[in-house]
Amino acid sequence: MKHTFQSAVLSAVVAAIAAPVGAETLRWASAGDALTLDPHAQNEGQTHTIRHQMYEPLIIRGVTGAFEPALATDWGPSPDDPNVWVFKLRQGVKFHDGADFTAEDVVFSYERAKTPTSDMKELLNSITEVRAVDDYTVEMVTEGPNPILDANLTDLFIMDKDWTEANNTVKVQDFEGGEITYATTNVNGTGAYKLVSREPDVKTVMARNEDYWGRNDFPLAFSEIVHTPIQNAATRVAALLSGEINYLQDVPVQDLDRVGNADGLVVKTGPQNRVIFFGMNQGADDLEADNVEGKNPLADVRVRQAMSMAINRDAIMQVVMRGQSQPAGMIAPPFVNGWTAEMDGESKTDLDAAKALMAEAGYGDGFSIRLDCPNDRYINDEGICQAAVGMLGQIGITVNLDAIPKAQHFPKITDGKTDFYMLGWGVPTYDSEYIFNFLVHGREDSIGTWNGTGFDNDDLDAKILSLASNTNLEERNATIAEIWRVVQDEQLYIPIHHQVINWAMADNVGIEVDPENQPMIKHAPLN
Repeated sequence: MKHTFQSAVLSAVVAAIAAPVGAETLRWASAGDALTLDPHAQNEGQTHTIRHQMYEPLIIRGVTGAFEPALATDWGPSPDDPNVWVFKLRQGVKFHDGADFTAEDVVFSYERAKTPTSDMKELLNSITEVRAVDDYTVEMVTEGPNPILDANLTDLFIMDKDWTEANNTVKVQDFEGGEITYATTNVNGTGAYKLVSREPDVKTVMARNEDYWGRNDFPLAFSEIVHTPIQNAATRVAALLSGEINYLQDVPVQDLDRVGNADGLVVKTGPQNRVIFFGMNQGADDLEADNVEGKNPLADVRVRQAMSMAINRDAIMQVVMRGQSQPAGMIAPPFVNGWTAEMDGESKTDLDAAKALMAEAGYGDGFSIRLDCPNDRYINDEGICQAAVGMLGQIGITVNLDAIPKAQHFPKITDGKTDFYMLGWGVPTYDSEYIFNFLVHGREDSIGTWNGTGFDNDDLDAKILSLASNTNLEERNATIAEIWRVVQDEQLYIPIHHQVINWAMADNVGIEVDPENQPMIKHAPLN
């Protein structure tokens, strides 16, 4: 019966993938889909990954992490005014519908990305004005000199102003509110691939842009990309082994050896710029998801520390992740400015000490709480949560697990409707300021939108905001260290591990592992 069920599921997936199977078709699968195609509605990794094939930012990071020009060919602070960055734009670029790309589109896109329903607005907090000097020069005015402005722009995509206005989609999609707009399922970008069709959570088909500005600069070996989300791990692997797909973005860790030893397939691995962790709502007077009446056990730092001590990260690494993770003690990856090996080693498993802290806090008999977890976003996300359920049970905390797709999970965090949750965070800027803006700053004034902890410290918020304009890097790094010390001491989050990327592909598909887990398909040759 199990075999029959999996065969039926695989047959359905094969039907969804159905596309010309010529050598130039990249048949790509991953556990999850893009949440939306609106360029500014969701700041989420897989969503950016799909959009990166069709839309482009001004600058981008290559697989080494170094900046590369995209729609801007040159950029930097103005020699005349430290509060102004100047961007020289690439000339001769056209949108997919043939319209010319100009500075007007950049100004429009950045103003759109700063609006309330945009999930990208935190990246632009320091920008007070974006102005077109001429058709191919843009100036960005910042509130004080911003030493790392360019690092914030690598996922900020440029839209065609006229197309957006003509299709009544100037307002950024309200994703959390369940809104659907024209930009949700339609694209008019400048990227290497054009959207052919979009069926959310089923299939997205893209065709090579023969008029792409970089047509002669990149291999663009694939004339077509067919992306299919396949949530079930066994079905993903079966599709790869059968040849129905030729690129799998997330190989289940339990299948790495089998896939790596299969004829005609290769597995590529590398460290990912992402940390997996649990968040806890310490800010509420009472919790919706627990059995403690009239107070909030998570508001006591001793409880938060005890919960962290109960998590056996080494066991998760060995059993759940099959060795494919690195235990974490802070919510910053090693790639990031502000990360230290000392802080990353601070999370220790100690059940006796955890029980003592629970008793000291008045919860010696424990309590129950719901853990909200995605089941299609991170590597073995539901498995990690299941392991945590058992570990927290050892200190008297009864955890009721609710694992759901990311499209329903993430709004729980951004809407403040979860008390205990899993989240993963990548840092495309490679700087701690990005983490602080989204996850530590109080949720106010378009900042802290992913901070579901309820933590709000005015003094710390002021230090976070000061980072955007402090050009004394030694002083700035000292401030970053001070902020991290508070985050660590307050146990705002429970770090679990740094993810490891595992990609598999046919041996003639030359996609190289990217720390952001964002395949750069236009760069990939056919070997």
